[in-house]
Amino acid sequence: MTRLVGVTGSTGAVGGLVARDLAARGIAQRLVVRDASRAPQLDRAEVATASYRDGGSMRAALDGVDVLLLVSASESADRMTEHATAVRAAAEAGVRHVVYTSFLGAAADCTFTLGRDHWATEGLVRDSGMAFTFLRDSLYLDFLPLMAGEDGVIRGPAGDGRLGAVAREDVARVATAALLDPEAHAGRTYDLTGPESLSFNEIAATISEVTEREVTFHDEAVEEAYASRAPYEAPDWQLDAWVSTYTAVRAGELDLVTDDVRLVTGRAPVSLRELLSRR
Repeated sequence: MTRLVGVTGSTGAVGGLVARDLAARGIAQRLVVRDASRAPQLDRAEVATASYRDGGSMRAALDGVDVLLLVSASESADRMTEHATAVRAAAEAGVRHVVYTSFLGAAADCTFTLGRDHWATEGLVRDSGMAFTFLRDSLYLDFLPLMAGEDGVIRGPAGDGRLGAVAREDVARVATAALLDPEAHAGRTYDLTGPESLSFNEIAATISEVTEREVTFHDEAVEEAYASRAPYEAPDWQLDAWVSTYTAVRAGELDLVTDDVRLVTGRAPVSLRELLSRR
């Protein structure tokens, strides 16, 4: 059966990897982007311009799409409004299956504040009547080195908590598998992690060893964490998100290692050491 795959987020990391993988396989796809000039130029890929905020443009962009990769919107105060509009537009356009990039441990009361948005979005997709596959990604391995400041210190109230961070490339491979065979993955929620659970002290030590840049971890108190981020003059919701990234680790909510990446893709997930060694 011929399907048209819709891909959002193709100008970003995960969506871009998925779009390129589908193109390499000769799959017809439609890239839904806000700025057509930034869309990757790929064989058998149409480009449609739309915004999650604009239900009309999303419905038009998704007309004829059978299965959709819905990459979560950029963090913002009204991200849930964007998600609600996008999900409703997909259902109205006749999309039959949504693959949504959620977050590990998503729940109404999870410590990581943005994880609550992901939980609510999962509910919107479930209630829409469309089939679904939820990819609950841990923190991205790719992001961990960027958490160190210019002085080489990772600061946050994570204590001795551990996390099984996952590489974006592994998330993309799982997403591609679900898009290619949606029936096999319908109704499934995958907890996507790397191959090991590490503390921030171990993360810092690994980064130091592999990159030869001295990186350390400073375990902040929660009050200290808010104070150290105050100079950025970010809104309260964003400060809460930044700090709760670490407190979620401290609470043990990201201390999980699963075999879901291997089960779906047939390949072992990438480790932090492997990822850093390529750079």
